[in-house]
Amino acid sequence: MNPTTLNALAAFPEHLEGHYAAIPEKFTHWAPASWDGIPSERFTPIEQVCHVRDIEIDGYHMRLHRVLRESNPTLPSIDSEALATDRSYATSSAEEAFAAFRAARAKTVTLISGLTAAQFSRTAVFEGYGTLSLRSLVHYLCSHDQQHLAGLQWLLGKIEAARAGLSP
Repeated sequence: MNPTTLNALAAFPEHLEGHYAAIPEKFTHWAPASWDGIPSERFTPIEQVCHVRDIEIDGYHMRLHRVLRESNPTLPSIDSEALATDRSYATSSAEEAFAAFRAARAKTVTLISGLTAAQFSRTAVFEGYGTLSLRSLVHYLCSHDQQHLAGLQWLLGKIEAARAGLSP
């Protein structure tokens, strides 16, 4: 795996926590009147964090292990909105979510760091993405991370506009 991607994956928990910490405390559960233009899923700041945690554990851990164990498996997409409701993201603890995510990401980075070229070449079919290699899957994970940093920044923009009385 190229070092840029691996380093980005390893550093992401700290970046996510920093972006979340920039959200004013009274806005951690806030939702804008319109979600038009958000670069990530339509989740409040706390919901963004819980989503990233659960996609890491229930999504990417499962996907990586299946690609390594099975011959060309089909990897289902996850209904993020249903998961948010089922797991009560809106009432979750950010500290607990971050702790679980840090531990999960450390496992992901350890796993990826130990893979061979042949393992990275293993294939799967990922719902919504098509046929891919395990290496592709790792890049999609890194891309997903960046989408959620962008989503938190987008929310900060909406929050600042709302605080200034510039948006409904």
